[in-house]
Amino acid sequence: MLALTVRPGTAGSARLDELSAPDAGGSNMVLVETLALGICGTDVEIVNGEYGTAPPGRDRLILGHESLGRVVHAPTGSALDPGDLVVGIVRRPDLVPCANCAAGEWDMCTNGRYTEHGIKELDGFGAERWVIEPEFAVRVDATLGIAAVLLEPASVLAKAWEHVERIGARARWQPRSVLVTGAGPIGLLAALFGIQRGLEVHLFDRATTGIKPDLAHQLGAHWHSGEGALDGIGIAPDIVIECTGASAVVFDVVGRTARNGIVCLTGLSSGGRRLTVDIGMLNRTMVLENDVVFGTVNANRRHYESAARVLAAADRQWLERLVTRRVPLEKWREALVKGQDDVKVVLDFAH
Repeated sequence: MLALTVRPGTAGSARLDELSAPDAGGSNMVLVETLALGICGTDVEIVNGEYGTAPPGRDRLILGHESLGRVVHAPTGSALDPGDLVVGIVRRPDLVPCANCAAGEWDMCTNGRYTEHGIKELDGFGAERWVIEPEFAVRVDATLGIAAVLLEPASVLAKAWEHVERIGARARWQPRSVLVTGAGPIGLLAALFGIQRGLEVHLFDRATTGIKPDLAHQLGAHWHSGEGALDGIGIAPDIVIECTGASAVVFDVVGRTARNGIVCLTGLSSGGRRLTVDIGMLNRTMVLENDVVFGTVNANRRHYESAARVLAAADRQWLERLVTRRVPLEKWREALVKGQDDVKVVLDFAH
């Protein structure tokens, strides 16, 4: 079988390899035939040698963590059947689990010894076939088609919204509005979650033209872009989902919430940029208004299942438009170069 592999820590080492195909016949593992693989910034960083760890005893890692595949074989009693569409859960608890990993909350691992498919010590899903334990395979609605590849990023948002609502439950909280910054896949999916919750959704991005504003309007969100756009929103949002990781945007939105406001940070900042910030005023505002700022990453099984329900309830045409480019496996290098109008680029294994 063909697999996209990389030597972590070595830029320019990515290549298509011919590897032995896994065989799960008669085992307790699920055998999956790959249909599509979503590409994100983490994959690009690994290919550039900035990140990633190969499995123990090996120097190469199969890339890819945003999966979509079709079940070829499923063990008896697994609740999966051949032909089911599934997505693989990325993170695994450590072998000597911390309290959170032991409780199935591996996304909140406290000792850092977790592993992750396609990222940290576990082969990814960027191969024509892969195997996985049934408890780490999530079935998705077959009618989603290629859009089901969005489940992994959607699971991150399911966790983010769960934690927002848990924090909000500290008081009699009745949120009416949410500001989402950044209209990449994470931002647009965050807006979808907000719309499905009946909130007034405002979406901010640098783009002034192209598919992103159109997607926001089709979803029913208010679009804001350009210099000074955040000043013109006209509301103090109850919730902010920050998806850019841009330092200036992060500091800008923290002080914009309504009283008892909640800011969830999902984007990673690159660092190296210094900003002049009035920390005293920021502290004063957060204390006097009972504001909360928190970060979130990864997801566990219940978040994948929650995200699957959100995608199943979404407009199919809108979801499919998020997949802006489908690249054949043999042209994989093209998928790693983001175009101006790209939202989600996928490697298409089915064609």
